[in-house]
Amino acid sequence: MRRSTFQAALILMFVASCGNLGSDRNVVVGAGPDELLKLRAGPSLNFSVILGLPDGTRLNRHNCVTEIGQLWCEVSLVASPQIRGYVSADYLSTG
Repeated sequence: MRRSTFQAALILMFVASCGNLGSDRNVVVGAGPDELLKLRAGPSLNFSVILGLPDGTRLNRHNCVTEIGQLWCEVSLVASPQIRGYVSADYLSTG
């Protein structure tokens, strides 16, 4: 019984963390003035880089998954919706 309560709490924390990202529209923040956020082919550092995104890039967020303790979101570019990949949720802000 205790284990299922713990699992339910973890699931609720995960769902709440995705909800904290707000709307489906997000902006890249925190990459830095001379750095780019890597848009990856899958939800971890092990996937290839599709392209680099500067701060301020507008993205559509589609869904989020947790891989090895890190929350990753599948996104597409607002300006080019056919370009899709995954970014760390740490670098997304609603906007």
